[in-house]
Amino acid sequence: MLDEFTERLRNTVRTIPDFPIEGIQFRDITPVLSDGKLLSEITDRFVKEMNDRNWQPDAVVGPESRGFIFGALLAAKLGIAFIPVRKPGKLPHAIIREEYSLEYGTNVIEIHKDAIMPDQKLVIIDDLLATGGTVRACHKLCNRLDANILGNLFVIELDGLGGSESLYPIESVSLVKFPA
Repeated sequence: MLDEFTERLRNTVRTIPDFPIEGIQFRDITPVLSDGKLLSEITDRFVKEMNDRNWQPDAVVGPESRGFIFGALLAAKLGIAFIPVRKPGKLPHAIIREEYSLEYGTNVIEIHKDAIMPDQKLVIIDDLLATGGTVRACHKLCNRLDANILGNLFVIELDGLGGSESLYPIESVSLVKFPA
């Protein structure tokens, strides 16, 4: 059963058919971003979900670009570091990179080599979980830097694409789910 917050979040997400290619039901969070109260409630809900699981991260990791939004809000709320994972060529210092598959192509992400300390406890956050490719790539980058990933947080999960299962054994929490 959905609570009032979850129902409001679900109703605020806009669905765009056939974007970016035919057959894709794009879940647009732009209306969510225009509602400051809802953004604050999303951050509070993430904190609650982490507390319920006893996740006490040292830092929040967020992939470009919408992971930056929710990750920075969460890190600020918790008073901890935010670690950006960027598209190629955006980071000015020594990096490591990971190529991964998306539901309709491939991509590469990068992180500074010194962004994560060994055994640092992390939560990874993004706006949407589909097949899990982006966050799996984040896991690989964080693991190469000897981090301890506590869990994954998502605003939206697309059911039926196996995203959560592909991230196992790391637990994933999604605030709302939509059919793929």
